[in-house]
Amino acid sequence: MPVSEDKKITILVVDDSAFMRKAITMMLESDPQIKVIGTARDGAEGVEKVQLLKPDLVTMDIEMPRMDGLTALREIMQKNPVPVMMVSSITTEGARATLDALDMGAVDFIPKQMSYVSLDIVKIKDELLTKIKDIVRRKHLLMSRYRQRQFESLKQDRLPRKETGSVIKPVSSVPPPILNKRSHNVNIIAIGSSTGGPPALQSVIPRLPRNLPVGVVIAQHMPPTFTKSLAERLDSLSQVTVQEAENGQTLEPGLVLIAPGGKHLLVKKKGVKPQVVVTTYPEESLYHPCVDVLMNSVAEAYGRATMGVILTGMGSNGLVGITNLKGQGGVVIAQNEDSCVVYGMPRAVVEANLADHVAPIDRIAQEMLSYF
Repeated sequence: MPVSEDKKITILVVDDSAFMRKAITMMLESDPQIKVIGTARDGAEGVEKVQLLKPDLVTMDIEMPRMDGLTALREIMQKNPVPVMMVSSITTEGARATLDALDMGAVDFIPKQMSYVSLDIVKIKDELLTKIKDIVRRKHLLMSRYRQRQFESLKQDRLPRKETGSVIKPVSSVPPPILNKRSHNVNIIAIGSSTGGPPALQSVIPRLPRNLPVGVVIAQHMPPTFTKSLAERLDSLSQVTVQEAENGQTLEPGLVLIAPGGKHLLVKKKGVKPQVVVTTYPEESLYHPCVDVLMNSVAEAYGRATMGVILTGMGSNGLVGITNLKGQGGVVIAQNEDSCVVYGMPRAVVEANLADHVAPIDRIAQEMLSYF
């Protein structure tokens, strides 16, 4: 049965390239439930058309003349908050701008190559369309959470800060400890996240104390170059040390290693101290990095002394690895539905009855720390 016009998801496409506007429109409207109700050639026109057309979602290019995507995003979120997906070039500068956009309230991003003719959307089309539907279904909740984040950000800006080496880091972002310490022994923490993951990680990692007695490994679905920028940003905000993982690196207490985009991250026990392996194998995995690959490796290396944490993300990546980890006797923490951008990965774990604890994103760190 055809979808009526008033039931369709409405989208505004903002991009200075006529080719990109056409390509994104064709991709979106290949789904009968989605309609592009307008396009804009720059950020200023985009801000005006958001006010005029009131779309369910906006795709926003970052680099545009007259008014760039970040400036337009800021104005939209101040005047007419709506879910915005950034269209970002896969460069270091593009990665930093995308992370800035996510901090400012964008819900996700669509990566593209610098060459417009090699747009990566085609490879992720089905997942992207499903993701858009899920985001729009939850748009009122997401915009409410955005306003709450803005309020919390104002409070965070007033926190005292302490100089650590050459970086100024917050000292009051660590939550109070949970009084009832849990008795399960944990020797490693593995975290998996996808859509909405960077802001979620920014809510978790800065709350970990400098003297965290174990290492942390993270698989976040992101393109190459993005993960290094993410690691640098998290490190600047955190008491723990955060780095993009390098092959053969030793996993130390208080060290957080993020899988490089386009590669898998595994943990192997070699001698006294564990090491990480950065590899493209298995190549057939849909995601690089893959949460299942990471979780399987830590479960094999650490058995029941493993903690697996599943944060916001599309699909069910991580379910197989968490099942293995739980089968070894490990502990599992999942983000709750209300605080997720997309409740896919955590939902799969929760509905399989694998989660020992389900918590909002601002309490995930407390759940983790209750074991130490």
